[in-house]
Amino acid sequence: MKGKKGAAIPPETVKMKTLECEVLRGSLSPSNTRKFKLSTRHREGNQPLYGISYNFLDSHLFDLFATVGGNRVNVYQCLEEGRIALLQSYVDDDVNESFYTVTWSCNLQGKPLLVAGGVNGVIRVIDVGNEKIHKSIVGHGYSINEIRTQMLEPSLVLSASKDESVRLWNVQTGVCILIFAGAGGHRNEVLSADFHPSDKYRISSCGMDNTVKIWSMEDYWTNVEKSFAWTDLPSKFPTKFVQYPLFMAKVHTNYVDCNRWLGDFILSKSVQNEMVLWEPIIKDQPPGEGSADVLQKYPVPECDMWFIKFSCDFHYKAAAIGNKEGKIFVWDLQSSPPVLITRLCHGTKSTIRQTAMSYDGKTILSCSDDGYICRWDEDTTS
Repeated sequence: MKGKKGAAIPPETVKMKTLECEVLRGSLSPSNTRKFKLSTRHREGNQPLYGISYNFLDSHLFDLFATVGGNRVNVYQCLEEGRIALLQSYVDDDVNESFYTVTWSCNLQGKPLLVAGGVNGVIRVIDVGNEKIHKSIVGHGYSINEIRTQMLEPSLVLSASKDESVRLWNVQTGVCILIFAGAGGHRNEVLSADFHPSDKYRISSCGMDNTVKIWSMEDYWTNVEKSFAWTDLPSKFPTKFVQYPLFMAKVHTNYVDCNRWLGDFILSKSVQNEMVLWEPIIKDQPPGEGSADVLQKYPVPECDMWFIKFSCDFHYKAAAIGNKEGKIFVWDLQSSPPVLITRLCHGTKSTIRQTAMSYDGKTILSCSDDGYICRWDEDTTS
């Protein structure tokens, strides 16, 4: 169940070493080089909100964002003067569904789609244009903790699941292209996954086995291409298993519940009250060997619960992350040593599950266990 503190399990044995170099740790004294003001507090309902996501795929829709909680997926628009407006609401037929994650995609005509998943392990692809289900995709054996979109090809999404697998899907055809699991896969729930921003073949994943893994799709890319032309039943598609990652890292010693590529670096967050920026140094042979060069650490107090996820603006200039005391820490990702830009207050002490930074980083959204959406806007008057 979400919301419980995760006790560490015995760490997996991995062929990885951390390089002995100076690690720069940020100070919790805010620089206040940028200031944000609380513009809106909107209560969506009584159920916790686990996911919130801006649309970065279409410049005409940068002001749209989606939230998930319970069996509901909502679409909002950021208006002028700090307001938000509810545009659409999708309610799943199963009252026991609890959505944990949502991402934006688009159809072949470029029209927006929403992709959501949660406790039932079913991926719902929602056509925002007609407010109807485009696809319902079944494959995972347990709940889905995160779904991410490939920005280079938005028809492709990754899902990270409690069933210890990461899966690559084509939301147009509904087929499962690749399953990253097996002999070299995760040994507990997978909590987060991400596409490399420029290398279409590489993905990363992390989870409750305390590891971050990097995988390659290069040897299976013909399968990816085949998925776009598939016209038969999705169940008949020749899904391939990827059993061995390129690289396995144990940068953290407890659950790792969020990871994002920053160029060729990785920013990952665990339940150890910090985010860590590090460089994977991968050896060609044998697979899985290499080292992790830990560069910087970004402390986040009172963040020792799993399923608290950070977000970045489109250009990865800043990152925002909440904690279990209702506070948000906004870190400058361009500075060394790390600089805390500002600290924001949610207004209550409810756990902030996820944040969403706008394309330009001037607006920060959050969703929390008490059902609130909060909006902060950069104050340029001072």
